[in-house]
Amino acid sequence: MDGIKFLDYLFHGKELRYIDSYFKMLNGYSPTFTSYSGGVYEMDLTRTAVNSFATHCSKLKPEIEGSALKRLEKTLQQKPNYFMDTTKFIKRVATYVAVEHTAFIVPVEDRYGTLIGWYPLRAQRCEVVEAAGQVYLRYLFGNGEHGAIEFERVGIMTDFEYTDDLFGEDNRTLKPTMQLIHTQNEGIINAVKNSANIRFLAKVANMLKPEDIKKERQRFTEENLSAENDSGMIIYDNKFSELKQVESKPYTPNALQMQNIQENVCTHFGTNMDILQNKFNEETWNAYYEGKIEPFAIQLSLVMSNMSFTERERACGNAIMFSANRLQYASNATKLQVSTQLFDRALLNRDGVMDIWNMPHVEGGDKYYIRKEYTEISELKNSREKPQIIIQQAPQAGQQAAEPAKDGQQQETPPEPPEPPQDGSGKKEGVKDAD
Repeated sequence: MDGIKFLDYLFHGKELRYIDSYFKMLNGYSPTFTSYSGGVYEMDLTRTAVNSFATHCSKLKPEIEGSALKRLEKTLQQKPNYFMDTTKFIKRVATYVAVEHTAFIVPVEDRYGTLIGWYPLRAQRCEVVEAAGQVYLRYLFGNGEHGAIEFERVGIMTDFEYTDDLFGEDNRTLKPTMQLIHTQNEGIINAVKNSANIRFLAKVANMLKPEDIKKERQRFTEENLSAENDSGMIIYDNKFSELKQVESKPYTPNALQMQNIQENVCTHFGTNMDILQNKFNEETWNAYYEGKIEPFAIQLSLVMSNMSFTERERACGNAIMFSANRLQYASNATKLQVSTQLFDRALLNRDGVMDIWNMPHVEGGDKYYIRKEYTEISELKNSREKPQIIIQQAPQAGQQAAEPAKDGQQQETPPEPPEPPQDGSGKKEGVKDAD
């Protein structure tokens, strides 16, 4: 980055000042994206919803499957570009998607054209153009500079897709709710100011000019309501026929209106107040993950895989995956049950169990263990080993039980019982011959 402009760091000087034509879809529409300046990120409640979503998304863990770009796995997991680490990278992409429903990811390359990282972009204006038979995505930034990149090499994250074939919709549908939030905030501020300022109501006995009324009000305030009046008494003459104290009541906003506004914002951003205030439990988090975090992770995985690998590399199993430890918000009972049940079945190693409990990895934690009483069904027929049967004689009264045979020693066979006499004298009384 020494001596290199930021625009050259991303686009290597490609601006496309001269274009042949605007790229058109089948319906004749020229895809153009323009950011909406509706101030969605300027309100406290909507900003909290956006930041909560982006913060949870920033905890996704990227992994590179396959050998094509395995050298960049640590780069993607730690610092995808010169300016930001992985959490900032994912959080910025998620913020762009939540606020403008469109985010761009461009590859960062060295001077030889080798991929060395990724960078998220927020373009004030973006359009698909053609130049020299090649389709480009051209950006216009806030400082007036342009940047262009081949369309197939850029990643586009979208949400609320309808009218535009390539980009997401804007947040105009949230404008009425934003106006309600603004109006309610202004009403609260004015009500608090009025309730704090007006403390007495005085009725003038005679007809006075407006300027005289203003002078009397100022005089009465200075003599009776200032800090100099330490007597605790208010004295007024016959200029005022009536003086009444105004009770100062704290202003409380309408609870039903506040609830409706919160529900509108939470519905638009797919969240709830428990998530925004970090009061969620295991069930609430699982629902939020399934409905909001996981779709974003899937789309981000596909977008970055498609822009980073060729079609042949993807067919060979190369991909970029973003996953999360969903058990980090589970109860201790659930964590213990999952750890116990999956560890002894070789579905989790010790490092996996450590991740569930948010503990550091241990030496040799990548090994898998399984309980030995489990075996494949096909191995039951092929096993030639006969089960070892140990017969131990039950001790008689007053005798101690015989010790089991040690390893390498043969177990003594118990003596056979004596045969009954041939004359049948050994039969018990009252038992007839079975014949």
